[in-house]
Amino acid sequence: MEALVPTDWLAERLDAPDLVVLDASYTSKLPGTPANDPKADYAAGHIPGARFLDLDTLVDATDPLPSTLPSPEQVADRLRALGVNRGTQVVLYENGPHHSACRAWVVLRTAGLDAALLDGGLATWKRESRPVDTEVPAAGPGDFAAGPSLTDTRSLAQMLANLADGQEQVADARSAARFTGEELDPRPGCGSGHIPGSRNIPYGSFFQPDDRWKNPREIAQLFADAGIDPARPLVATCGSGITAAVILFAAHLLGHDAALYDGSWSEWGADPATPKAMGPA
Repeated sequence: MEALVPTDWLAERLDAPDLVVLDASYTSKLPGTPANDPKADYAAGHIPGARFLDLDTLVDATDPLPSTLPSPEQVADRLRALGVNRGTQVVLYENGPHHSACRAWVVLRTAGLDAALLDGGLATWKRESRPVDTEVPAAGPGDFAAGPSLTDTRSLAQMLANLADGQEQVADARSAARFTGEELDPRPGCGSGHIPGSRNIPYGSFFQPDDRWKNPREIAQLFADAGIDPARPLVATCGSGITAAVILFAAHLLGHDAALYDGSWSEWGADPATPKAMGPA
């Protein structure tokens, strides 16, 4: 199974016994963003047979930072409850503007599961007049077991160390205005600007106007225009680790791995001891 699958591929395989489709929609916790209710949206209409991942609760609830990655066993527990087995193929999609299926892709990879993304998400599925359902499918317990992580993460200490040695490139998925500091960070207590030495690729840049991904040549050009070589060590960051996952998946589409700074600006920007750069990269 390819990492990115088109709607016609999925439509032909919805009844496959070894395939599970998961709705990975997410509630934005960024102050000032429009209210949304992924669970209610799922109940109102989802891809037939799709199960609700509940990405909002698939977090480390003991961490004060927003949306911190859960433990691999927590991920495995959720997948088993959704009927995922060791050999199951999983396809993720989202219903919303944040492309949160990429975050779910990272979360599942930390437990050793390499899922695929539906290109264009639910928006494209509906635009093509494909069927939606309100029935919640039965999901017996699966036998999925967590394996070695397929994604590397970085801590605040590692990001600070990287300031000195510059061994890893840093790509920031936030908007240009937040990256430069022209726009104040919407989270109370967070400073403005960006991690010194980081480069900016707003996550929306990777998508066509119809929500589908740009082609590999265009994705490679986005990295090049930002002064980033995805073949070299790369770490992605954003506001809270959600949209940074878009950069990880984009690099993956080009055949490269990137690491995630999960604390992102919620951690870096709130720490008065961290240096903060202003203006363009």
